[in-house]
Formats: sequence, C-alpha cells, structure tokens
Amino acid sequence: MSVPTPHIEAKTGDFAKTVIMPGDPLRAKLIAEKFLDNAVLVTSVRGMLGYTGKYKGVKVSVMGSGMGIPSMGIYSYELFNFYDVNNIIRTGSAGALQPELDLGDIIAAMGACTNSNYASQYGLNGSFAPTACYTLLRTLDDVSREIGKTVHIGNILSSDTFYSADETESCKWKAMGVLAVEMETAALYMNASYAKKNALGIFTVSDCIGTDKAMTAEERQNSFTNMIELSLETAVRLGE
Repeated sequence: MSVPTPHIEAKTGDFAKTVIMPGDPLRAKLIAEKFLDNAVLVTSVRGMLGYTGKYKGVKVSVMGSGMGIPSMGIYSYELFNFYDVNNIIRTGSAGALQPELDLGDIIAAMGACTNSNYASQYGLNGSFAPTACYTLLRTLDDVSREIGKTVHIGNILSSDTFYSADETESCKWKAMGVLAVEMETAALYMNASYAKKNALGIFTVSDCIGTDKAMTAEERQNSFTNMIELSLETAVRLGE
C-alpha cells in the first residue's frame, strides 16, 4: 500500500520516527499544543488527529489511536509499515487491579495479556505473549529514576470489553498478578513484533476496579501530565 492510506492522509516523511499515541485524538491535540514546538497537523481523517513538531529539539509526532484493539491495530500497523515509524509509545488511562496501586500511579506494560482474538491472524500453534520493546522500557525506567517519578512495571490486560457480562473476570486477572486493565496495548505490541519495530505502553491509573476510587476530570488532567512528560523524555533519548 502507498501513502496516503485509507486512514491517514499524511505524506511520506510527515511523521517522526517516534510517535506518542494517546487513545483520544483531542488529547493528541492538547499534547501537540502544550508540549511540542512548531507542531503541524499532518492528518485528520475521521477526526483522528496527528501532529508533528519538536520537543527539546527532537522531532516527535503525536496521534490518536481511537478506542479498542481494532482501532489501535489499524493505526499502529499503518504507521509502522507505511510511514516508516520505528517507535510507538502508547499513553493512556487504566483501571488498577492490584491493591498497592492508587489513583495517579504510572504503569509501564512489560507484557500485555488479552481476551481478544487478535493473535489468531498469525496462525500460531500456541498462545503468543506480546511484550514491550526492552530498549523503550529500559529507557523509560532510566528517565523515571532520574526525574524522581515512580513507575510500576509489569503485566497489564488489554480487554475487548469495557462492560463485561462476566462479573468475576477482573478477579481472575488480578489473581494472576496483572496490574491493570486497558483496551489497546496487546494489538500495538503484536503489530510491533510482526513489523520488527518497537512499542511501549504507559498508563496513568484513573480508577481502581472493585472500589469507589476514581479520578475527577481535574485530577486526570494534572496526573496525565506526568505520564506525557515521561513519554516525551523517553522519545528525546531515542533521538531522531
């Protein structure tokens, strides 16, 4: 497939080698306006906004992925395979499962369990376990230590369902030590593995599943800034 693609109208060279990818396209717009210098809108097909600018002198892009594994599957595939993007850092919210996690905590996904059938396309005789790129994960860990921000590293769940008919499902994943639940990262990690590219998911705990704990809109805004800064600092270390 040539560019533009059916879902991205950018031209060849419009995207940086590293793309920060929140789910919400309006959050992508906010990141571009607040953190990037000379940000330029490079795609807006179906309202999925993508921008490229510079952060501390390094070319960085930011683009929304939409909600769920199918949407992430499309956009990350096209960025990796048609726009020569090397690194995608997903930034999003997650529901915590483990009691040691609290609102505003930051999680980096070393691995991504899933209840999705996304991996069946590869025809593997077994279960594929999608994991983060070690270089991105190590870089994020180094950055977090240097700037004094704690990051919990471990397994997360990428769920196909936001509202599950199985009310015991979260308890089962919790028992296996899974830190939190979100909805996109497994597809991102699988696409990265297949394309021989790099991916990392970073999340802010916005609610604690099984409790009444949940962030207000203001708390989400303030705490998400920490996650965005960590992802951008990681992007700077990767260079252009």
